[in-house]
Amino acid sequence: MFLRRHSTSSFSPLLIGSLSLLLAVLLWEVIARMSDLPAFILPSPAEVAARFVRAVRAGMLFLHLWTTLSEILLGLLLGALFATILGYLIAHSPLLERLLSPYLVASQAVPMVALAPLLVIWFGPGMFSKVLICALIVFFPVLVNTVVGVRNIPRSFYELMDALRATRWQVLRYLELPAALPIFFGGLRVGATLSVIGAVVGELVGADRGLGFLINIGRGQYDTALVFASIFTLIALALILYATVLLLERWLIKGR
Repeated sequence: MFLRRHSTSSFSPLLIGSLSLLLAVLLWEVIARMSDLPAFILPSPAEVAARFVRAVRAGMLFLHLWTTLSEILLGLLLGALFATILGYLIAHSPLLERLLSPYLVASQAVPMVALAPLLVIWFGPGMFSKVLICALIVFFPVLVNTVVGVRNIPRSFYELMDALRATRWQVLRYLELPAALPIFFGGLRVGATLSVIGAVVGELVGADRGLGFLINIGRGQYDTALVFASIFTLIALALILYATVLLLERWLIKGR
């Protein structure tokens, strides 16, 4: 009885999610057929799937996917690295927080859609401007969660480390890093999904390759099925990145 209940509870979320996705696709197919709208306005799921297969066979989709993925991974790494270092310093320095807080908050008041054209103009339409946009959009959530994670460590833990005469490196390794990891990974999960948005925004503004560029091509040619195929590829990419960070989080926290 226990095994049956445990198995049912384990697979029910996956089953429910699969059924929900299937119903959404069926509803989309019904609407596309009954509305009699042309394919350049609302293609059916079958037309989108066929366009996806043609793009894969032509090698076009993987070429643009690799470009976007490279921008995302580099931007995520760069933004998370600098956010973690600066967040750790801010968590231990109220003066640094007072000095930088106005600039950090002001940077979030400007939408990335408005900032992206400037970055493309300044740094060109190549990969660097897209990596920079990804890094900037990842930076703030990781920074905030790093600060919160370090500052949530009870003072008594630091006093215990002082009593044990731990060095600064030992405090970081055995206390601050394990204690801040859960909150830090919360920000990294958000940053991983936002990095996809950053790359696409940059590619939509100005690029000669990438999934955002492919969306522009489909829009200009009224190839709406290609636009849908690119969007679904981006969704799958965001889900994979989120799941990867989640698995890494579970592995590291379990190891700690």
